[in-house]
Formats: sequence, C-alpha cells, structure tokens
Amino acid sequence: MIPRAVQRAPAWFRWLGRQVRAVELLFVLVAILVGVGAALLTVTQNLLARGVQHALYGLSDDMRLSGAAWLGWRPWLVLPAGGLALVAFNRLVGARGRPLVDTVEANALHGGRLSVRDSAIVSGQTILSNGVGASVGLEAAYAQLGGLIASLLGRGLALRRVDVRTLVGAGTGAAIAAAFGAPLAGAFYAVEVVIGAYTPATIAPVVAAALAGAQTAHLLGAVPYIVDVVPGPAITTGGYMVYALLGVLCALTGIAIMRAVGLVEARTRARLPGWARPVAGGMLLAGLATVSPQALSAGHGALHLDIVDAAPLGFILIVLAVKALASIVSLGFGFRGGLFFASLFLGTLLGHLFAGVLAVLAGGPVLDVGNAAMVGMAALAVAVIGAPFTMTMLVLEATGNVSLTGAVLAAALVSSTIVRQFFGYSFSTWRLHLRGETIRSARDIGWMRTLTAGRMMRRDPHVVPVDMTVGAFRRRYPLGATKRVVALTGDDRYAGILDPVAVHDPAIAPDAPVASLIHGPATVLRTDMDIRAVMACFDAAQREELAVVDGQGAVLGLLTEAHVRRRYGEELDKSQRELFGEI
Repeated sequence: MIPRAVQRAPAWFRWLGRQVRAVELLFVLVAILVGVGAALLTVTQNLLARGVQHALYGLSDDMRLSGAAWLGWRPWLVLPAGGLALVAFNRLVGARGRPLVDTVEANALHGGRLSVRDSAIVSGQTILSNGVGASVGLEAAYAQLGGLIASLLGRGLALRRVDVRTLVGAGTGAAIAAAFGAPLAGAFYAVEVVIGAYTPATIAPVVAAALAGAQTAHLLGAVPYIVDVVPGPAITTGGYMVYALLGVLCALTGIAIMRAVGLVEARTRARLPGWARPVAGGMLLAGLATVSPQALSAGHGALHLDIVDAAPLGFILIVLAVKALASIVSLGFGFRGGLFFASLFLGTLLGHLFAGVLAVLAGGPVLDVGNAAMVGMAALAVAVIGAPFTMTMLVLEATGNVSLTGAVLAAALVSSTIVRQFFGYSFSTWRLHLRGETIRSARDIGWMRTLTAGRMMRRDPHVVPVDMTVGAFRRRYPLGATKRVVALTGDDRYAGILDPVAVHDPAIAPDAPVASLIHGPATVLRTDMDIRAVMACFDAAQREELAVVDGQGAVLGLLTEAHVRRRYGEELDKSQRELFGEI
C-alpha cells in the first residue's frame, strides 16, 4: 500500500522512489544520506546534554561530569529537581502510561515504522535524564533519531518493508558510529541489534551509512567516546582461558544488573506515585554522587580514569559498586536512557579489578591491566547489549591490537552464550519482556502479528443444530459433500465440530442425535489470535480443525491445521527471500 504522503508527493519524488526500489546502488546512496543525517542529530543531542550538564554543575569546558573530583552541594539540588522536571516533561508531552516504540521493537514488529512523536519524546527524556546527571547514556536517543530519519525517508520513498528495516538499521548504526568514531562497531551494531540478521543485501548500505556517520561526526569536530588505548602485550594461550573466566564473571554481573533494574522498577511502581519516583531516585543518586561523582552521567570522563590513569583496587571496587547502583536506581526510578556506555564503563572496572585480584592471589601480575579492562568492557557490554561482534570491533578500532581482539572475542562469546542460556534477553528486549512482549531480537516477526485467525479462516462454514438426528444429517450432507460441519446450540452458539464420515457410519442409528458425535467443543480460536497462538492451540487440542468464534460464542469461521501450517511456511519463505534480497 502506498503511503498518503507519497501519493501527494511530486512526480519526480515518486519516480525517485521507484528507482531506489529497483537499483541497489541508489539504495546505498540513500543509506549514506541517512548516515550523514544520523551523525548530525547525534552531535546535536550530545551538545545539548553536555550543555545542560555544564550549566547545572558549573563544569569547565573540557571537563565531563563523571570525571569531576567533587561536586559539592549541587547534586542534592539538581538531581531531585531534574526528576521533577522529567515528570513535568512527561505530563506535558503526554508520555505517561503508554509504551514508546524504539528501533528494536519497530524493526521486530512494525516493519521499521517509527513515530516522530514517540522518537521526540524518547530523545527529550534521555537528554533531560543525562543532562541532570542520572546514570544513563545517550545512545538510546542517538539510535532513536537515527532510526527515525531512516524510517521517514524509507516510507516516504515507498520502499519495501525489508528495505525500510535495513535503512532503520543503517540509521541507528550510523548514529553509534558517529558517537564512538567507530564505523565497524556501528555497522555490526546495526546488524546484530537492530536488523537481527546478517545478509549480503544489508551489509553494503549499513557499512556505507556507518562510514558516513563516523566521518561526518569527525568533520564536525566531535570527540569520540572511546579514548585511544596504548596496545598491551600479546595474549598467550593461557591468557585466553583466564579471559574466558572474566567473560563468565561479566555475564553473571550483567544478568544481575538487568534483573535488578526490573525488580527496582516493579517495586517503585507499586509503592510510589508516578511523580515521586524520579524525585526519590534523584535523592538516592545525589547520595551516591557524594561517595563518588563517577556514578553520575554515562561515565565518559570516569572511563579515562580507569583506562588511562592508574587507580588502586579499593577505589576501583568502590566506583564499580556505586556506578552499578546508580545505573539501577536511575532506570528503576524512572529516568530515561540506556545501559550501553554504563556497561562499557562497568566492564573496564570489572576487568581492572579482576586483573588486580589475580595479581594479589598469584603474588605477581598475571594479566595486563589495560588488556583486562578492555576485555571486561566488551564482555560486560555484550551481556547487557547482546552484540559480541559489535563490541569486538569497538575494541579493535580503539586499540588496533589484533591479539587483544581475539581475547575480547573469546570472552564476548562466552558472556553471550551464558546470558542467552540462563537469561535469554538483552537489556532492550528484557524491558520489552517486562512489558508483556515476547521478542528476543530485532528479527522481523511483525508479519506473524498480522497473520491472524480472522484473516486465515474460511468464512460461512456448514452448520447444523445440535439436536438434529443422524438421519437428517445424512440427507443434508451425503458422503463427499463436505469434510466437516459445525454444530450450533439452540441460541446459535458454538457446540462442536462433526465429521461427516463418522456420522455416516452404518453402526449408528438414524434416529440418534448428532450431539453424541460432536468433538472439539473445548478449544476455540479468536479472530485476533496471531499465527503462533493459533498453532499453539492446534498443538494443545490435537485436532485437525478448530472453530473461530466471537466473544459471545457465535461461529465466525473455521480453520484447519493444514491450512495454517501452509500459510506459515509461505510467509516464512517470503520473509527469508526478502531478507536475502531475492525479491
């Protein structure tokens, strides 16, 4: 279906849309434009958030909030007031009590359709939360607006569903690439987190957009988040095994943090009024900032302290505990943002601590502290974000150390495997799960939601009253006339299904009621059930056909298991062919 905006567009724009759909090179050029736009929005949002922080906390131009040595009384005033400002913002824009669709959910369920209003709200909430000092990153806002311009352009050009999804992935990847100055990491983020699959049809536009995003941010003078790291010594075989243990520790830590966020959020929603949650959270964050200012904001400035500067283990342990608590409090008490950069920072602390403890136990250095910090950074981020190759590329682009990258990949895969086995979600899909959604990745399952029992059913089935005799049934439906008949009660409600072959059994007396031959009255389908729920009903009922009824029990149609399985196979094959560019 062609969007109304396209129908009203000039003839040249409609012509351009047809060319982009037909010529892959033009689609790559569109992705480059999206990458440039995503970078511009990323740099703008970063400047806004940093401007708010500098104004509220009196920071110098070259200082970041989490890198400050002491903030005095300001957190006690700014953070609770910031929580109150967030409440006022939510009420002003009407964001209370309704979920906002992010890029992962949009690509998984809605074919890449993102709302301008929802995206603006997400960006505003994130900038405000980060600006007042809550322990959240801006990556969610970057990805949201990067995906939004891709969604609007793709839909404006009337691109196919699979192309819009690819373009949304390209936009989010370009935003991440712009923020970190890491095009490879941005490209893999798009593929692993937002698109959900790697195919030859997606890699060219995604990589082109990521390169355009990173270069645009560089030309604008944006400073990448990750600092240049001095390459450490080469990793030995034994080192790989030790780093795998660090991967296990990071996986368990990531699971604990994600579960804690969900638990705190549920408890505060149940026990505190909506307006009080961010205010109370701000007070708790102010207390944590008194212990260590490194708890505030995403942690860009504090990351330098751990990677670049030497720090004692006691200090590292305190910052690790305070930062983890600050992230849990920020998200659990209603501030908006993500755990992307916080997980990177926490991972460096955990890796540093791991190397230090090993050195104490062994009586001498076992691991290079810088290498361990980078491995921990990637492994914990993989546990939370769920993108092992993204984090591996991020470390490679930050260090240029191929030997270290191998250890990072090993630890990341160990972390990813443990989280998938014992938890099953990344942080974004975990939040959706708490909201009642069932998606575990951005893989496109939206077509399953639209393929409902109401769309698949055969309407106007053959019906008979439940008190009809076998003889009357045989006269109305001779053998071969139909395969199944629905029986209705006296008030035209569903009673069950009759098999004409069974009714024509000579052993059954003609004056016997057909009610004694009815089967399947216990399980029925509703029109809004998607195909997965329909197949689950067939599996549970162990029947070849089921009736579709309304809320009052009136029969609307009939579905057979064979038809449902065939439709599922057809749609799945179509989805796969589109994904690989065969359609």
